Amino acid sequence: MRFSLEQLQVFVTAVQAGSFSAAARRLGRTQSTVSAAIANLETDLGVELFDRSSRIPALTAAGRKLLLQAEAVLERCYALEGSADSLAEQVEPSLTLAIEVPYGSLIPVLREFGAAFPFVDLLIRHPVHGDVSELVLKGEADLGVAFSQPEYPQELAFQQLGKLIMAHVCHAQFALAQRERVGFADLHAHRRLAFVAHAHKLPSSEYLRAAQVWQAESYLALVEMVRAGLGWATLPRQLIQRELAAGELVELQLEAYPHTDWLVGVDLLWQRRRQPGKAERWLRECLQRSKVFELDRRGVSTTL
Repeated sequence: MRFSLEQLQVFVTAVQAGSFSAAARRLGRTQSTVSAAIANLETDLGVELFDRSSRIPALTAAGRKLLLQAEAVLERCYALEGSADSLAEQVEPSLTLAIEVPYGSLIPVLREFGAAFPFVDLLIRHPVHGDVSELVLKGEADLGVAFSQPEYPQELAFQQLGKLIMAHVCHAQFALAQRERVGFADLHAHRRLAFVAHAHKLPSSEYLRAAQVWQAESYLALVEMVRAGLGWATLPRQLIQRELAAGELVELQLEAYPHTDWLVGVDLLWQRRRQPGKAERWLRECLQRSKVFELDRRGVSTTL
């Protein structure tokens, strides 16, 4: 290589600082050292980076073009250095987090994680075949955030993070939307659209049986099916707030619970015997301190 990273650093700093003397002060060097480093870089590259005809050197056209590449090279070097430091501290290079709840409540935690561990890659999985607990149990996910289930395998530990509202909804033109109050018998008479992993596992879901059941492997697919008028479904209210506000979807008012929202717990899951790395431990503790919540129809938080 005809030039050094140190020369690139001096070049970029001189541009950022506005002058060779300012760059020297920022780098803790003499102005002559900075001038020599840039002159040597110009010789090594075979181009003139600065026009020195005025009192304060200004970038040439070649200098402006090479500045962008020099900044990119230094940025990659800093990333390499940071990644190496992270690995030297025995921080795992990547984590897998399985999430089946709306992501809104978790974004602040993920933002903090990104700032605390910028060199740890994060893979977020949404269950397709099977549920979050199975992914964590099989070691395919390090941590899971999922709607609560009545029983977990003994190998899994869990902590409730809060509660979210599940809403029974249909399209505004669907037959059930015309009823002021809906009984379980009314639900049973119409096609139910269900999320595969929860069709029979959510608390109290035994009341939601129907003669016809279509299942989908994602909530987004269910939203589209409900919007198409194919049946009614039980969906996280956070996921469909826009459609409810627009009047496209209608929330069904159940006779059995006329003034009560259906709250379902949200759990954090991990393997009991698994020894977490530094980043996983940090993320688990941060999630445990956070609260997953929304406001119910009375404006009261679902998580105290």
